[in-house]
Amino acid sequence: MHWAATWRMAMRALSRNKLRTLLTMLGITIGIAAVICTVAIGQGGQAMIQRQIATLGTNLVWIEAGGRNVNGLRTGNGATKTLTVEDADALRLEVPELVSVAPHVDGQTQIAYGNLNWYTRYRGVPPNYFHIANWSLAEGSLFTSDDVARAADVCLVGHTVVKYVFPFDDPLGHILRVGTLPCRIIGVLAEKGLSPSGWDQDDFVMLPYTTAMKKLKGQWWLDDIFSSASSTAAIPAAEDEAARLLRSRHHILPGQPDDFNIRHPADLFRAQASASRTLTLMLASIASVSLLVGGIGIMNIMLVGVTERTREIGLRMAVGATEENVRLQFLTEALVLSLLGGVAGVAGGEFAATGVSDALHWPTHLSPLAIVAAAGCSAFIGIFFGYYPARKASELDPIEALRYE
Repeated sequence: MHWAATWRMAMRALSRNKLRTLLTMLGITIGIAAVICTVAIGQGGQAMIQRQIATLGTNLVWIEAGGRNVNGLRTGNGATKTLTVEDADALRLEVPELVSVAPHVDGQTQIAYGNLNWYTRYRGVPPNYFHIANWSLAEGSLFTSDDVARAADVCLVGHTVVKYVFPFDDPLGHILRVGTLPCRIIGVLAEKGLSPSGWDQDDFVMLPYTTAMKKLKGQWWLDDIFSSASSTAAIPAAEDEAARLLRSRHHILPGQPDDFNIRHPADLFRAQASASRTLTLMLASIASVSLLVGGIGIMNIMLVGVTERTREIGLRMAVGATEENVRLQFLTEALVLSLLGGVAGVAGGEFAATGVSDALHWPTHLSPLAIVAAAGCSAFIGIFFGYYPARKASELDPIEALRYE
């Protein structure tokens, strides 16, 4: 039997009872929609994490001051005073895997302009920090190495600071009081948004690190050293070499704990991305249970159809239809049911994902592969659950079928 003729016969048979056909399709539609929506939300979350990893910096290696032992009690990270500008210089000169090294100090303070004020974080950094951390300018200019050497009273601000302190004015050129220090704003950095852990990456003021050390914190040591490895593959070697160098410079004996911590923050976020993928697969697996229910519905309706059309099957076989022809017709009907339900499910899933995105402000992303997989899944369900009714129809005895009332 020709495929086109078989398809037309299947469509005619299904159109005889439109409501039953629609209700049967509904099971597959709901199942596919649930899977599509779940996958779109999960892929959107993974894409968001990847974008946030990119905002952290290029092959970032983060060295922070560690804890110290005070009368047997270990303090938290950042308590040691052994991380210095000289350490940063040594890392830049003696660890070839690190292509850029930036000293860093930070803290929190009140800032004010006119009658507006805001409590925020300040960061003291050198000019190369902006390249390491993938920061770009929205307007203005960066401070220079000369500003660092002079401990100049200049700063850059993030978008959150602009929002709350300069709601009506262009901040460029204005004097912002950072704590008790008046600083001239020379630039506004491009917006980054929230980090994967939820903190606002745009709520800050950036100054030359010498200005922050001498005029805000009054300290000679560093809180952190941010650096960039030459490549992702070079990060482990860079971390090992940096640890060896710092232990030597800080005169740490074998067996003694480090007084610093070396971190690669992207590892944490990649772990979050992996957990997100696992959760997406788990939720998609749960949602796919409804596909199983929809497939059972197809099998049930097809078995009912075989019973209702027993005389029709007997008549077709009596006039020359083979078992293969009958089996192919019923398989085609099951396939049509599942494919139509699958198409409606993809549309419903995209609509549901868009609704979730708008309601919860959560990004969604549906890859073409997910749509192809959904179509393949619906086709498989139609063939798998339609095979038994099709085989049962093809095995009917024509004489007994013609006698069936």
